[in-house]
Amino acid sequence: MIRHTVAFTLSHPANSPEESAFMTEANKLTSIPGVTKFEILRQVSPKCDYAFGISMEFADQAELDAYASHPMHTEFVHTHWIPNVSAFQEIDYTLF
Repeated sequence: MIRHTVAFTLSHPANSPEESAFMTEANKLTSIPGVTKFEILRQVSPKCDYAFGISMEFADQAELDAYASHPMHTEFVHTHWIPNVSAFQEIDYTLF
């Protein structure tokens, strides 16, 4: 199992229509084959500069690779991620 996570901040004000539209589009990534345990998270710790997180799981590296190159994911990155995300950190985990 691989847990794919990304912490990020949007370039829009909190609770704005643009923030809501971005989250709606991000949620559509759940329909890509192989994606399980998908969550969009709001950061609450004062120790972190990122405002949000997305977490999802894949059975193996092949499924994660297929997700990364899936047309829906690449379209989301170009149409929504790049224009709206001001900072991010991506981390992929396997069980220790």
